[in-house]
Amino acid sequence: MSNDTFNLNKDQLIQQSHEQMEQHLRGVDYTLTQKLALTCRILFDNGHDSGLAGQITARGETPGTYWTQRLGYGFDEICASNLLLVNEDLNVVQGDGMANPANRFHSWLYRARPDVQCIIHTHAIHTAALSMLEVPLEISHMDNCVLYDDVAFLPKWPGVPVGNEEGELISAAIGNKRALLLAHHGLLIACSSIEEACLLALAFERAARMQLLAASAGRIQAIDPDLGREAHDWILRGQRNAVGFAYYARRSLRNNAECLK
Repeated sequence: MSNDTFNLNKDQLIQQSHEQMEQHLRGVDYTLTQKLALTCRILFDNGHDSGLAGQITARGETPGTYWTQRLGYGFDEICASNLLLVNEDLNVVQGDGMANPANRFHSWLYRARPDVQCIIHTHAIHTAALSMLEVPLEISHMDNCVLYDDVAFLPKWPGVPVGNEEGELISAAIGNKRALLLAHHGLLIACSSIEEACLLALAFERAARMQLLAASAGRIQAIDPDLGREAHDWILRGQRNAVGFAYYARRSLRNNAECLK
């Protein structure tokens, strides 16, 4: 590692930073169900509450299964112990109660995207407000570039997403991207880890809020595409996701320690 960093170009400095992150950044060793419960609490704490609406799921160890909340519980009530393991038909494999029937589109998306390990769908208030305008999410600020060129848009509202038609429509609309804005509805995140999905859901709602604020003052200006992609790749790294999730988990656990039980 160079000690004369003032003579390095940007690409070299980025590579050096990546090597340092590999060496120094570590997350916290929670179980899968604890991560899922923490994600529910973190999102509740950060404006994603909409009563009983929204679902957060993560693949189970057995193919064709995933963990989700019990219908009737809000994000702020989810603990590792009250999550359900369901199959693709939403039949409960482990736990008591029933899953939200709207989870059906998660089954379709998991089938379509083998790379996806976690799906988040919420009706966060600023995202929901933006969705009413039938316009895509605009990524035009450095902090939001984790989503740059990674958000699809579904301008057609399919109604209550409990049918197979909605699952086909949503899984096709997101394509190979990590995020989707559903008009007249909310956000969808599909990622390779729970940590990444949690942080992108937070970023999505913040970006929607900033878009509404900026658009109320004037015309939003686009950023340079190359710089947007550079920032996307800089932020979206496993080590950063791990420590970012750990930070939000520490914040949430100050008041929600019971969610790990």
